Amino acid sequence: DGGTLHEPQGALDLVNAGTGIRLLAGIMAGQPFPSVLDGSEQLRRRPMNRIITPLQMMGADIQGQGGFAPLTVNPAQLRGIEYHMPMASAQVKSAILLAGLFAEGKTVIGQPGPARDHTERMLQAMGAKLTCEPETITLEPGNPLTAVDFTVPGDISSAAFLIVAACLIPESHITLTGISLNPTRTGILDVLLEMGADITVEETGLEAGDPVGTITVKHSQLKGVRIGGDVVVRMIDEFPIFMVAALAAEGETYVRDAGELRVKETDRLKVMTKELTKMGAQINETPDGFYV
Repeated sequence: DGGTLHEPQGALDLVNAGTGIRLLAGIMAGQPFPSVLDGSEQLRRRPMNRIITPLQMMGADIQGQGGFAPLTVNPAQLRGIEYHMPMASAQVKSAILLAGLFAEGKTVIGQPGPARDHTERMLQAMGAKLTCEPETITLEPGNPLTAVDFTVPGDISSAAFLIVAACLIPESHITLTGISLNPTRTGILDVLLEMGADITVEETGLEAGDPVGTITVKHSQLKGVRIGGDVVVRMIDEFPIFMVAALAAEGETYVRDAGELRVKETDRLKVMTKELTKMGAQINETPDGFYV
C-alpha cells in the first residue's frame, strides 16, 4: 500500500537487538496505530530512557517499564525539537531522526562527540533534507524518500576478529574486501596502527553514502597503548577482541572512558575479564575501562 506500515498482530519481538528496538521506537512513534516493542530478558535490561525522553519531548506517546522494555507506543502527532544528547549515541540520534521523518517542523540534534552516522548517510542517499555538521544535525521534513539499491558493506566489527588474528599469528597475510570504512567506525584500525600493526587501507567506493574499501593485514609485533575519549566511541563494539590484542602486546595498555561497555547486552568489561582470566590473563578492571 504505497510503502505504509500496518498494525502488528502482537508485540514486536526484537530478541537481543538493542539497535533494532531503539531505532524502531522512533519509526513506530509516528504511526497511526499502537504497537509494543519487546525482546529477550537481556534486552529488557538495556536502558531505554535515553530514547524515551527525547521521543516524549517530540510528543510521542511512548512508555517503558521503569525505563526498560517492553515499550508501549500509541499514536500521537509528533513535532520537531532541538535536542542536545547527553552522550554521543548513534542509536539515540537515529531514533530521533527517524521520528523526525513523521514530525511537523525541523528536528535539530546536538551531539557532544562523534557517533556512528550510518543513518544520516543513508537518509541523505535516499533524498532526505538532512545537513550534518560536526556537532549539529538538522532534518527538514517534507522530502519524500526514494528507494535505493546498495550492497551492505562488510562490518568492521566482524572484520576486527580477523584483523587482530592476522596481527598476532606469525606469517599471516590477509586481505579483506568490501569493508565499511565509515570514519565513525574505524577507531579499531587507528588504535592498532598506533600499536604498530602492519595494516594498509584502500578506499574503493561508496555504498548508500558509506565509504567501503580493502584492508590488508600482516603479522606484526604490537606494543601497548593508552586510549580514551572520542576513539572509544569509534571502536566501542571492538573492545572484546581489542582486549585480546592488548594482552598479546608488549608493555602496558590503559583504557578509560569505556563505561558504556557495561550496559551492552552484557557487561562486556566484566565478562571479558572473567573469561580471559580463566585462560591465565592478568586484567585489572576499572569503573570505565581496564589496564593490562
